[in-house]
Amino acid sequence: MTATLPSANGLAVRTSGLTKRYGARAVVDAIDMQLPRGVVSGFVGPNGAGKTTTLRMLLGLIRPSAGTGEVLGHPITDPASYLANVGALIEAPAFYPTISGRRNLEILAALGRHGRDKVDTLLEQVGLGDRGGDTFKSYSLGMKQRLGIAAALLPDPELLVLDEPTNGLDPAGIREVRALLRGLADEGLTVVVSSHLLAEIETICDHLVVIDAGKLRYQGAIDGLISSQTAEVIAVPEHAADLARLAAICSDAGHDGRVVDGEVHAAAPADWAPELNRLAMRHDITLAGLSVSRGTLEDAFFAITDTEGHQILAHAPETEVQA
Repeated sequence: MTATLPSANGLAVRTSGLTKRYGARAVVDAIDMQLPRGVVSGFVGPNGAGKTTTLRMLLGLIRPSAGTGEVLGHPITDPASYLANVGALIEAPAFYPTISGRRNLEILAALGRHGRDKVDTLLEQVGLGDRGGDTFKSYSLGMKQRLGIAAALLPDPELLVLDEPTNGLDPAGIREVRALLRGLADEGLTVVVSSHLLAEIETICDHLVVIDAGKLRYQGAIDGLISSQTAEVIAVPEHAADLARLAAICSDAGHDGRVVDGEVHAAAPADWAPELNRLAMRHDITLAGLSVSRGTLEDAFFAITDTEGHQILAHAPETEVQA
């Protein structure tokens, strides 16, 4: 039975029960996903989580086993209706090594019936304006990846889908691609970035989708996921002899105090720090330091992809796009 999907207003991608099975194994398992337009959306999960399979279904490269979906308002069962408005880089970019980057793009433009007049503009846009005449084989990995993104931009897409765009790059190459993607989003393009590099996702993305073992674990704003993790208030007493007593004060107040490397860590919200300071003073403990450690994207990621000991979050209601 085909599910009825809500209006696609404000959404670049939406799916309902999207599933892909190979034999008895569900590589993608009933994903209900909503990706807003005009943002950089990170699509993350452990290796083998089903990220690339999901992207392949959205791009019409493989057929789903069950479920429905739309890209730019068109059903994924009819990819010809929307692929002209989608740019994608799913595998490592493949170009002729002995001809120039510019000539490679001109050939791809001719094959795709895109205007060749945009080639130089795209080379400038991805930071290769002064290297367009050089052979592809002379490019660094970061330059090759940026040329691949230029190729994905040839159709002047509304949606750009990139699978592991910084994979294998050195730090300089990662910075180059990061700056490029941020710039594209600032110009209004919707960008979907699949990656397992959480630090990169946190730096360039506004929105996040997390999948694990083929199942959706979270979708919403990155800040919403990070803020779901309990902060820690960290206190350092002036005298080490007060550590155990200070930890007990935290626990007695309901905030699980423990001693870690000469500090007392209390699982508590940031606004509890002043109260801890007051409690310490009442017990004649002088604090030499008081700070707050907020959760990180890495903490949140491992919390929601560990099904054996943590609650799994399906979405963030306060940040979810209303269709």
